[in-house]
Amino acid sequence: MRHKTPQQPSNAALGLTIVLLGAAFFCVQNLVVRVLYRPQLILGWFETGGFVPPNLHMSLLLLVLRTVWVVPLMSLCIPAVYAPLWPDLRRLTQPAQRLALKLTLLGGVLMFTYLVLLYLAIGLVPTGVALTLFFTFPVFTAIFTWLWFGERPSLWRWLIMGCILGGSMLTIPKVEATSGLALLSSTGLGVTLGIASGVAYALYTVVAQKSFAQVHPIPYTWVSFAVTCGLSGLLMVLWPLADWRLDWWGLAVGSLLSAIATALGHVLNNLGIQRIGATTASMIGAMNPVLTALLAWVLLQETLTPLQGLGVLVVAGSVTLLAWMPSASRRGAAN
Repeated sequence: MRHKTPQQPSNAALGLTIVLLGAAFFCVQNLVVRVLYRPQLILGWFETGGFVPPNLHMSLLLLVLRTVWVVPLMSLCIPAVYAPLWPDLRRLTQPAQRLALKLTLLGGVLMFTYLVLLYLAIGLVPTGVALTLFFTFPVFTAIFTWLWFGERPSLWRWLIMGCILGGSMLTIPKVEATSGLALLSSTGLGVTLGIASGVAYALYTVVAQKSFAQVHPIPYTWVSFAVTCGLSGLLMVLWPLADWRLDWWGLAVGSLLSAIATALGHVLNNLGIQRIGATTASMIGAMNPVLTALLAWVLLQETLTPLQGLGVLVVAGSVTLLAWMPSASRRGAAN
């Protein structure tokens, strides 16, 4: 049996710090998308944003602009941190790696799907609400993992996942409607898309778990962004803009900021997972709804009702417990 080395505590502390920084960059990226969709008062000093309306067409455009920046940025920066990037990508094209390549490409399709849905949700409901709805993904991850890997959640885990859904319901803004078509309102649609993005991301994480047995997380992430760029670009070619009179300078700056935050978030998160594991990393990731709501309050003057704030806290706490429980069980078995 291999014993733990004295260096592990410091590595764990470094991993926690890296993942926390990655989570902060993810939150910044989502706030940038919010600004691109709607004018915002930044720090209470000046107003900017509202460069595109929050619809599917513009979401595809933002994805293209962001990934056009992300893929080159990651291509330039990742080799300094993970030298085998290009050899790993070439290895994926070999016949023996056909299954790994299929899973990696599927991960890219799922990333494209969840990002489009999340972008739309952020444009229709407050950022903290959209992110909280997105963070119902552990519930769907547990279900998909059960179906794929046969890992059936315990009753306690189901109860915690019920708390996640209950907390998410608290964050849903009240829809004023007089007909049965309330779900088709902008708020109802935003809520639906937020949850759907969580489902798509849950599938992405399950496919990633399967892929990481053969592919390193960093080239896997690079391929995911490359596929997302290609799919969003293809759809833009098939469905071109009717009016090109947009604020391209504002879109370029906003997309660059979004790309930098996205690239740093994914790279830092993957590096942190290597040190502390996916379970602990997901615990820190559970802070994203609260952290995003806090940053939106500070930077964008965005507010949540007390009930919505309670929902954010319930979801964050529930996801933390859900992520912590497997580690606790393993420690108990080891003892």
